[in-house]
Amino acid sequence: MAFHIAGDCVGDYDTPSMTSLSESAFTALQLIVTPDPTLLAIVGRSLSVSAAASAIACAVGLLLGAWLGVARFPGRTAVLAVLNTFLAVPSVVVGLVVYLLLSRSGPLGYLGWLFSVKAMVLAQALLVLPVAMALTRQAVEDAENSHGEQLRSLGAGPLVRSLLLAWDERHALLTVVIAVFGRAVSEVGAVMIVGGNIDGFTRVMTTAIALETSKGDLPLALGLGLVLLGVVLVLNGLITMLRFWREQAEGGALRAAAVEAAP
Repeated sequence: MAFHIAGDCVGDYDTPSMTSLSESAFTALQLIVTPDPTLLAIVGRSLSVSAAASAIACAVGLLLGAWLGVARFPGRTAVLAVLNTFLAVPSVVVGLVVYLLLSRSGPLGYLGWLFSVKAMVLAQALLVLPVAMALTRQAVEDAENSHGEQLRSLGAGPLVRSLLLAWDERHALLTVVIAVFGRAVSEVGAVMIVGGNIDGFTRVMTTAIALETSKGDLPLALGLGLVLLGVVLVLNGLITMLRFWREQAEGGALRAAAVEAAP
């Protein structure tokens, strides 16, 4: 008798859960298709914050990474080790550091940026800066090892070589930019700490998903999750297209060179 009652309880518990999940998914799709103003505002804010942070990080990271790929100086190995370490720094640690910098007792507290979009942009920029530097450094260093000798023979210094090789690897660096934006838009810890997840002001997709899930508002959380998944899917598609385009361009250049060299 007791076993039968327990089984009925389990069955009664499972059925509503499945129904709730299907209803939440259907409502989430309706929010996307309609579209819902709240969802649109959160998505727009998230994309704008990540785009601004990626632009700042790439403007600095591409230049420094290209220079690191060419320059040779004492302690370079240690610098690269520190850079690779920053790649694995948890986002909450970056958020904590920015929070301390922007707090009233911090050195940048006079700016009044804490719990604002500016603080979120700063935190994301610092988080993805090592990604931009490391990926750019690797691409430019590979190009330097491949055909940097010719530029050195012409008298080009490290700075000039880094710029020329970065331009030569521009298609690869476009992939770096896309990867940096993908890392920024999917970040949650740092922006949660410095932004405060304030409704209508600093709430972005990742922080909204965490909040709505804890509140039990699954439709909005699922809707934002589907949008975020779509953004990541588009970014991966762009990276794949750029790689294919680059391979086709390089293959065409090699075939043209072979035809010209043929007697």
